[in-house]
Amino acid sequence: MSSPKHFKENMAPSENESEQVEEIGVKEKNHSETVQWVLNPPEPPTLWCEFTGSIREAALPSKSRPIWSHVMVFLNGLFPILQWGRNYNLRMFKSDLMAGLTLASLSIPQSIGYAGLARLDPQYGLYTSVVPPLIYAVMGSSREIAIGPVAVISLLLSSMIQKSADPSVDPTSYRKMVFTATFFAGVFQAAFGIFRLGFLVDFLSHAAIVGFMGGAAIVIGLQQLKGLLGITHFTNKTDVVSVVRAVWVAVHQPWHPYNFLIGCLFLIFILIARFLGRRNKKLFWLPAIAPLLSVVLSTLMVFLTRVDNHGVKTVQYIKGGLNPSSASQLEFNGSHVGEAAKIGLIAAIVALTEAVAVGRSFASAKGYHIDGNKEMTAMGFMNITGSLTSCYVATGSFSRSAVNFSAGCKTAVSNIVMAITVFVALQFLTRLLYYTPITILASIILSALPGLIDIGEAYEIWKVDKQDFLACIGAFFGVLFCSVEIGLLAAVTISFANIILNLLRPRMQMLGRIQGTDIFCSVSQYPVAVKTPGFLITRIDSSFLSFINANFVRDRIVSWAVEDHKSEKSDEARQKVQFVIIDMSNVVNIDTSGIAALEDIHKKLVSHGLQMIFANPGWQVIQKLKLSKFFDKIGGGKIFFTVGEAVDACLESKKEFPMC
Repeated sequence: MSSPKHFKENMAPSENESEQVEEIGVKEKNHSETVQWVLNPPEPPTLWCEFTGSIREAALPSKSRPIWSHVMVFLNGLFPILQWGRNYNLRMFKSDLMAGLTLASLSIPQSIGYAGLARLDPQYGLYTSVVPPLIYAVMGSSREIAIGPVAVISLLLSSMIQKSADPSVDPTSYRKMVFTATFFAGVFQAAFGIFRLGFLVDFLSHAAIVGFMGGAAIVIGLQQLKGLLGITHFTNKTDVVSVVRAVWVAVHQPWHPYNFLIGCLFLIFILIARFLGRRNKKLFWLPAIAPLLSVVLSTLMVFLTRVDNHGVKTVQYIKGGLNPSSASQLEFNGSHVGEAAKIGLIAAIVALTEAVAVGRSFASAKGYHIDGNKEMTAMGFMNITGSLTSCYVATGSFSRSAVNFSAGCKTAVSNIVMAITVFVALQFLTRLLYYTPITILASIILSALPGLIDIGEAYEIWKVDKQDFLACIGAFFGVLFCSVEIGLLAAVTISFANIILNLLRPRMQMLGRIQGTDIFCSVSQYPVAVKTPGFLITRIDSSFLSFINANFVRDRIVSWAVEDHKSEKSDEARQKVQFVIIDMSNVVNIDTSGIAALEDIHKKLVSHGLQMIFANPGWQVIQKLKLSKFFDKIGGGKIFFTVGEAVDACLESKKEFPMC
């Protein structure tokens, strides 16, 4: 008869085996539950639901509020002045008044000069500094941004529109097309904001804008040689070769040196004033008032010496008064309406990119945030209104915004003060500008151009990202040697080429475990990570497994699983791979080509006796794999929450993988 001790010894292994079996059963049950959680999530939202939901969220953020509260939220969002205006006081108004007057002293001469750059009469630049700033002041969310005409948009409009309407031959048709393009620019901008399509502006990357601005600045500077030298006949082309050729021909013909002398004299004065303003912050007003002071002094000089009789070209007549209506000049039935819409779209994107960048830079300095979609809506409505009141495309100016910031503005009221001051100048001071030399306007524009050329930023782009630098240099040389639109097209093309290249060959990482943890990371990036014998663990570093990269992903995984492990030197590395775990945590979507590639991977792995396992696929990925019956085709739901869970389960089950 067996002793109790012998009985316990015989029974102990059985109890341990029972506990192990029970433990395995619990783990299998837990895995079955997690598989069901992963395979049976709620239906993901459709694209239409996400689109309408974002609009509903912007318009009606809370369903629990009463209807009048929804109306107030909507109005506060559309007109931010209703929010900050409640706390406005006299002290803030004093700061905005001084900033607005300082801003107007810079805006008046610049607006006249930019109108000439846009091939329009001088008053249209002043008109653009009246109505759009007033609209933006009640709808915009930036406190520092200064609204009005800018050099780059003026060049863009003139270079593109004059291909359809020559301003020197038919100025009326040219002006109508400018207003129509401005209307379309406003419509596109408002649509971007209302439908929350601000991502479209990102097609012009930061690097592309840096290159575009630099090339445009050089072209604008060369074009100002016409006014600086008093040249009568000049080329309509914007590429540097044509402009230099036109200047070369002009200087070998009779010309009047007084234009050049006056222009250079006041250009030096403006640059010295800017240098002093930067050296001493208390003299911030000096570079702001220097352009207007140059206009006054040069006009007085010409009037007293009458050098206009000796070849000095002057502005002469500027039509004053209230902005006239231009609604009747918008053309939607002509042969050039499609061209006007295309120009409006390009101008809208460039103007928004510049304005949002300017607004965010100063907002971050003041410690607050501006909503890009609200900015786009405000810009859109102000340009639509501007197109009906004889204005062309307006946006935020970096140079004038910097002056507004330095002058201590508190709110957008500084734009209102500036607009009223410009309006007063239109009413009473335009006759005094009759003797203003054109060369002084060229000097003012030339003095503003160095701020558009950012060599330091271009060098930083080169250091950080060589591919991004290609977009920068492509935009620069495209604008410089071809045209403005070719430069933009080159930048967008190079940017898209970089995206497609990264999509074509997404990064594939082999993962290893950090010893003592459940963390799996790239063995290339972290040499301390150790590969698990018998496993190939790989991660797809692409958000979209699609037709463009599916074949590359398939070939790389199969190559690693079937061929590459044979070339390993160590015995441990040469151990036959039994499990291939694909970490899909970065893959948020998949198309039919990607699904077909996964099916091919499964077939090839099975033919070599390997099992394919998934870890953490995205919501959309799971839904599409279920709809395509992918898991039925591969014979079960071989899927886990994490890579660590998949590895542990495979190690415990050895060759038998738990099925769902």
